[in-house]
Amino acid sequence: MNDTLHMNGTTHVNAAAQPRRSAAVPMAMTETGQPAGAAPQAGSAAHRSAPVPLHGAAAAQPTTDSTTPSTPEAVARTDGRHAPIGALVYFSSASENTARFVASCRLDEVGVNVYRIPLKPGAAQLNVREPYVLMVPTYGGGDAKKAVPVQVKRFLNNPANRAWIRGVIASGNTNFGTAYCAAGDIIAAKCRVPYLYRFELMGTREDTRKVRDGIVRFFSERRG
Repeated sequence: MNDTLHMNGTTHVNAAAQPRRSAAVPMAMTETGQPAGAAPQAGSAAHRSAPVPLHGAAAAQPTTDSTTPSTPEAVARTDGRHAPIGALVYFSSASENTARFVASCRLDEVGVNVYRIPLKPGAAQLNVREPYVLMVPTYGGGDAKKAVPVQVKRFLNNPANRAWIRGVIASGNTNFGTAYCAAGDIIAAKCRVPYLYRFELMGTREDTRKVRDGIVRFFSERRG
């Protein structure tokens, strides 16, 4: 298994399935005017979290494939007349920090399917076939080359999974310095999707509210 995050819009990407964006993804600015990928200064308003305006992603649809989609970990609650508005795909380490954050968002209650990328190598592969936002913790202890978890690389290196990504949210530790939440920068650039939000460690109640409301708004705007 190649654990290099190798999609780049040429050999490994189905161009018809990709959002119509330029090759380089401009880093969105936070409310403090700081680039989403830069490490916040200690004591600054952006030190613990850095909100980024959630704006529309491209509506390009991938070609149909025959893979059976995985069942969501948490199925969106709908009234039976409407389909889910979108999905969140997340990865959480054994610490369960990201898992607890996702659970606190209660996204299934607002029409969002929730999928979890398996932690253990022997687990069945996750197959997602609907538009989703990816939430990922940053690994590497400050080494940006190791920022994206191997399990996430494997998930995204499946072209059928990658074709449905519409945005990314990252968590991290400000002790990582310039590599704070670097996983979000890397994935946004590689997949050509907006870097929507970042937060530190387990996040705060304010982070939870902003992510929940922001994801609903993000998908609702795409649906028109």
